[in-house]
Amino acid sequence: MALPVPLRQHFDYLIATEPQPQVGCRVLVPFGSRKLVGVIWQVAPDDQFDSSKLKTVLKLLDSTPVLPPLLCQLLSFAAEYYHHPLGEVLISALPALLREGRELTDYQPKAYRLTDAGRQLEAKTLKRSAKQQALWQTLQAHQLTESVLLQQHSRATLKQLLDKQLAEEIIVPPTPYAAPTKTAEGLKLTQAQALAVTAVDQACGRFERLLLEGVTGSGKTEVYLQSIAKLLQTQQQVLLIVPEIGLTPQTLERFQTRFDVPVLCWHSALSDSERLHCWLQAGTGAAAIIIGTRSALFLPFWRLGLIIIDEEHDQSLKQQDGFRYHARDLAIKRAALQHCPILLGSATPSLESLHNALNRRFIHLPLPDRAAGQALPKFELVDLKQQVLQFGLASQTLAKIKQQLALGLQVMLFLNRRGFAPALSCQECGWLTECHRCSAFTTYHKQSRQLVCHHCGASKAVPRQCGGCGSTQLKPLGQGTEQLEENLQQLFPDIAITRLDRDSTRRKGALHQALDDIHQHGARLIVGTQMLAKGHHFPNVSLVVIVDVDGALYSSDFRAPEQLAQLLTQVAGRAGRGSSGGTVLLQTHYPEHALLQDIIQNGYASFARSALQEREQTRLPPFQHLALFSVEAHQSELCHQWLQQLADSVRQFAAIQLLGPIPAPLERRAGKYRWQLQLYSPARPALHQALDKVLHLITQWPLSRKVKWQLDVDPTDLT
Repeated sequence: MALPVPLRQHFDYLIATEPQPQVGCRVLVPFGSRKLVGVIWQVAPDDQFDSSKLKTVLKLLDSTPVLPPLLCQLLSFAAEYYHHPLGEVLISALPALLREGRELTDYQPKAYRLTDAGRQLEAKTLKRSAKQQALWQTLQAHQLTESVLLQQHSRATLKQLLDKQLAEEIIVPPTPYAAPTKTAEGLKLTQAQALAVTAVDQACGRFERLLLEGVTGSGKTEVYLQSIAKLLQTQQQVLLIVPEIGLTPQTLERFQTRFDVPVLCWHSALSDSERLHCWLQAGTGAAAIIIGTRSALFLPFWRLGLIIIDEEHDQSLKQQDGFRYHARDLAIKRAALQHCPILLGSATPSLESLHNALNRRFIHLPLPDRAAGQALPKFELVDLKQQVLQFGLASQTLAKIKQQLALGLQVMLFLNRRGFAPALSCQECGWLTECHRCSAFTTYHKQSRQLVCHHCGASKAVPRQCGGCGSTQLKPLGQGTEQLEENLQQLFPDIAITRLDRDSTRRKGALHQALDDIHQHGARLIVGTQMLAKGHHFPNVSLVVIVDVDGALYSSDFRAPEQLAQLLTQVAGRAGRGSSGGTVLLQTHYPEHALLQDIIQNGYASFARSALQEREQTRLPPFQHLALFSVEAHQSELCHQWLQQLADSVRQFAAIQLLGPIPAPLERRAGKYRWQLQLYSPARPALHQALDKVLHLITQWPLSRKVKWQLDVDPTDLT
């Protein structure tokens, strides 16, 4: 058995059921004082245990595997590659209701028909109950699915026939979807788009990796749609993975409008029963297209013909806690197992994917121009040095905003800090509001009157006095989206303002409503965080203002320049998508910075290639492979001692280079100190062999019981 426990081993049990259970079925087993749901991983293993000492399986939950063989193969690879306990990996791939041990038959589609006794019954027997007689007569003609039956008859009437054994319940497996008889006509393709669609068509039926690098507004989604159309005619399924829940509803609507087939979504905002329904529909072929976030990768598919990863560069595709997998990388492995193509799309491809394309491991499909022929937005740097700012905006910026609003167009202001202000400051002694559990300041949220730590989630009421000198002169320090919205309302009292960040869209349906308002109404200001950069199409936005570029220019993370360049390009891509041209204003104190100059003068493609050369010279990923050990404890010295012991063990491997032990950039979080050790190797096999051996040693160290440690293979976040 593979059980959901943090132990890198299997567990042997006895099972006394006939027929013999299959690998991939769930079981309920005793484990210490608990009962756990596990997955059968091997039948009749070679382990030499005394059978009299083995515990017996309490219950076999499935007659057929809930994890088919190909999915088991993928999950086994993932557990091995990311060095994560197999049981936790397998269970994480199941919907919550199946993890809890629920019977799958309780959620499968049901139908009702008459029993032999019901068919032989005479109508006059039920003459005292007109409702029962009506249902009996309906079932005489044909069996009915549960949904259809309950439209015409009550559940109470149905129960009465079931109790009398005149009717019976049967499971009706969903049937694969029917090929569409009609498909809405697509847009006329540019030459580059047509070449991309042809390349995807030619790759169908075999494993192929394709990178679609298209500038913002180049029509990548139309390439997806036209590539999918032919697959649907042969009843193949398509998986489209998007990085954010916010993109799912609008993408779902566009696909449903185009194709007359079942299109379902999969993300964490769905209820447990909705997720299980999607899981069942995918596995039986009843769903043609699944649009979901990263965990959709683990859905069972009846006949998967194409995998698409939209915004493949996005950090949201990497799971940052627990089982730390990267959906893009595992999707490539799944495509190889399924013998189907995988299409990676982005205006700002990750350096790893671009490196693979330049080395011909991926087929490179460029879309250099916007689909409707609009010019790419113009970049303008606004030097903030020696300028008088009004609410953080230069006079040049305000003049541009007024000009565009007067033309009836929309303006987007990007500020990657939610809340009202990053901290409160004492005007007399300089004291700042800090989180007592983290090495960070608490963000002031004016609407909720709370100080919130965005790292650990701790919150408290706004103090009336300074914690240092007792003064009541506390003022916001810096600016967040909440404050920017309030200030803009003062500057433009007659203009509607829409704020898009995690706080304003927390309520269910709020994001959808905000996007509708932006699309349906005229002149308005749009304020937001990274949420604005995720593939939204705002045709009336003619001006994008990046309020503060400087906050991301200097970082200890070697990926920071790449992530900033991607963010700037993606946000800028929201401008000029309609008939009016687009302009992007970058407010900065460092207009001469090399990264800003490269992006403005040459674009992301040029920056990415020079960044790759820099990575090669410094021997950083993708030219070396990286694994990160992070450890936390209430005492900083324990972290250092544990990592030092780890470093001493790793030094025996000549192919591994070490950076650390060093404190994490955010040294203290949620009351615990954090340290890290980075392992680099030019050869991936050498790195994984070293990890295998040191992981075996770690379990034997007494110090491992006093700290909490994690391993992240191919990390994207080094904070």
